[in-house]
Amino acid sequence: MLASRLPGILPELTEEEALEVAAIRSVCGLPLAEQWGRRPFRSPHHTASAVALVGGGSWPRPGEISLAHHGVLFLDELPEFSRHVLEVMREPMESGRIHIARANHERRFPARFQLVAAMNPCPCGHLGDPRQACQCTAAQIQRYQSRLSGPLLDRIDLQIEVPALPPEQLTSREVGESSAEVRARVVAARERQYARGALNAHLGGRELEAACALSTADRAWLAGVLERLRLSARAYHRVLRVALTLADLAEKPHPERGELMEAIGYRQLDRQLRQG
Repeated sequence: MLASRLPGILPELTEEEALEVAAIRSVCGLPLAEQWGRRPFRSPHHTASAVALVGGGSWPRPGEISLAHHGVLFLDELPEFSRHVLEVMREPMESGRIHIARANHERRFPARFQLVAAMNPCPCGHLGDPRQACQCTAAQIQRYQSRLSGPLLDRIDLQIEVPALPPEQLTSREVGESSAEVRARVVAARERQYARGALNAHLGGRELEAACALSTADRAWLAGVLERLRLSARAYHRVLRVALTLADLAEKPHPERGELMEAIGYRQLDRQLRQG
């Protein structure tokens, strides 16, 4: 439910983006009118094949990641997907496009999407649940979590635990912040990024370092944390992107220690698997 609400806080599609989304749907033979101008939300089942997810076939067609272009791709029960299916997503997640080559022809499809994934903490789903004891052994938990490779986790910026809500919160009638209010903050943060030259996700390494402009003390602190947590170079740059985005949301010119700490805190599963 949370994942399906994400398109509602994203900025509206530009005319060019809407045309790109419509073109992909047209190639796949999907209706256009009902989806025009709306950010896509795709949620394939965990039994989906690599071809269904990334595209292909004897006459290559776009897959789910291209149908999610400029929108959200939600993978529920992430460890239940085939390891091969997940690994073929790594390059599109990095480049924003998919290249399919066949003997007589090749196709390139756009695939710049936001990945949202969900998984249980263990096979039985009760690890850390104060209301019901976990029945899994340590070996079972390790095997389950290790279905996700380190390179794939490197490409997932926010890895957080979402605890079960207590009954009083589920039944509460208290109204929280509206999607329109959250979207206004997101739009403002994106405008700051465009004014800087590009969205944070699209900045090159040097541009990212320049935009963050970390102090000498913060740079040394971050280097020490990365060494202790054994995070990769890719994870380092993704921590910077998240910290810069947090600064944009807070209307700050540059990320500081607080934003860096929060960004690292979001890499929860990455830290657990590397340290475990």
